Amino acid sequence: MTAFLQQLPALLGVVVGALGSYVAVVRSDRARFRRERAARWEERRLAVYTEYARTLKASVNLTYRVAAHLGNDPHPHPLSPQEAEPLLAQATDRRDPAGEALIMLGGRDTVERAREWVVVVMDMERFLRAGTHDPQAWQALLERQRAGREGYYTAVREDLELPPGHSARWSTQPGSPDAGGQR
Repeated sequence: MTAFLQQLPALLGVVVGALGSYVAVVRSDRARFRRERAARWEERRLAVYTEYARTLKASVNLTYRVAAHLGNDPHPHPLSPQEAEPLLAQATDRRDPAGEALIMLGGRDTVERAREWVVVVMDMERFLRAGTHDPQAWQALLERQRAGREGYYTAVREDLELPPGHSARWSTQPGSPDAGGQR
């Protein structure tokens, strides 16, 4: 029995060491799992944010083309309202599920900025459906759309903790800081 008592401290040391090692591994695995899960959700949110922007931008591009047909915009590829109507409907059909995914996974501020942007796009669509010819009013809508898009992108970057990005306001016309060529 004395031999056993002499070995007891070593045996207890092995048991304590094994338990400590087990606890350390379990905690490390949990922390790794949380990091990986957070990274997966961040990737999903980025994909949702990108898809929403892409679908909304498709609607915006169609409005530029119709506005050019109505004489409100200098877009080089005008499209009549009749030709654009099925394309706009299709763009809206794609935009709605992307918006639902955004609401489900997006941060509150990002969803609010997305709502502000889409409201302006819907205003642009209403303006064109009315057949309005008013280049100045169209320019005001373009500025609101650009501000809405910029606000959305800023909110996305903040939500994903990305560094500030470019405002996307640049001119496509030489010699002009912002001659309206940016879309």
